[in-house]
Amino acid sequence: MMLESDELRKRPMNRRRAPRRISYSQRRDAPTGGEWRQKNQEQWRGQDKAQVSQVEEDDRHEQQGKETVPRGICRTMCPARELRVRETQNRLHRFEMLAGTERDRRPRGDPLRSVKEYSRPAAGKDSTNPNDLRPPAVLLKTVRYLIDDIAASPSLHPWTEVYSFVFDRLRGVKQDMIIQRVSGLDCVAILERTVRFLMYASYRLCGEPLRLYDPRINDTHLQENLSWLLDCYATGTERHPNQEEFQALGLLYNLGSARATQHIMELPERLRSTPAIRLSLSINRAFLERNPVRLLRLAQNLNFLQCCALHRHLVTCRRDLLLIFSHGYSSRNSRFPLDRLGQLLSLDASLTAQLCQAYGLEVNQGNQVVFSKAAFTEPEQGELHCKLYHNIVDEKQRDLTVVSIIHGCA
Repeated sequence: MMLESDELRKRPMNRRRAPRRISYSQRRDAPTGGEWRQKNQEQWRGQDKAQVSQVEEDDRHEQQGKETVPRGICRTMCPARELRVRETQNRLHRFEMLAGTERDRRPRGDPLRSVKEYSRPAAGKDSTNPNDLRPPAVLLKTVRYLIDDIAASPSLHPWTEVYSFVFDRLRGVKQDMIIQRVSGLDCVAILERTVRFLMYASYRLCGEPLRLYDPRINDTHLQENLSWLLDCYATGTERHPNQEEFQALGLLYNLGSARATQHIMELPERLRSTPAIRLSLSINRAFLERNPVRLLRLAQNLNFLQCCALHRHLVTCRRDLLLIFSHGYSSRNSRFPLDRLGQLLSLDASLTAQLCQAYGLEVNQGNQVVFSKAAFTEPEQGELHCKLYHNIVDEKQRDLTVVSIIHGCA
């Protein structure tokens, strides 16, 4: 028994043999190894070419879709569909209501006075419908209406409401221009009037409550439209007769800006040497050198709209003048004539006295200013009202009308 068990122990165990693997090259009629690799490489290349061609085709369709720019066919200032919707929702502005229906529960819109309002882009909203887009000629007609019949109207008031309406509708015009990629002379004509309107509003509504007029928002849109306009001048091939005016306005509005100064210095010599741009460069240099006396003296040569562009820098300029004089004439026995100081500040005597008192400077009974660097103090926020010191701008307006100012006929 022991022998049998030993023999069994020594005898190898029968294991199930794994099936023999036959490679692709060993099969019947199979190609050799080199032929197999070559065939597979050709097959892969074919697949790659098919995939690449498919991707290129998809990119081509996508690029064609991007290059398809919508063209508006709406011939009215407000699309008929929008007018019906706003009538139903009672969202008509009083400037757009049909005469005689203002007191109705749902006033009707006047197709000749209704203007497409600005609407924010929203998901699922088609903003490229040609029926809702106005072509460039209609957009320019809309801008002219907003200026001639709304902004310049003597019967529509208050002007803060006029500004709010025109501002919103001009945003709608800009939106249509962007969607259609409007360029050329019509684009320039619209942007020039928009910039003039916003620049005039920055002066006329200066000091109004924030709930009625926000200077920051106005400044943001003015800078955007001005930048777009200057780009049109740089890239277009047409001749633009108003380019000198707006190049100068851009620098005056952005005094001290390195970017604005560099832009002017890169202009062609024939344009940079024009009177308006040379004057704006001189004023900008005086501002950078903190020479308020020279700046205010040069400002006397500006026209009305140029003064509107400059006016937001006048507070800083006059403050610097009083600060410099407070150090230069700081003496116990030194007195400076009030009327002479008023000439330097481009203010009358009463406003000059108010401005001095706002900065802690004494004005004695003999109408003389007592400068003292120790007495000079910064006024509290809201105490100094820029609107009170607009003499230099007011004198330039004279008999100019809103229409002549915004259309550039001044």
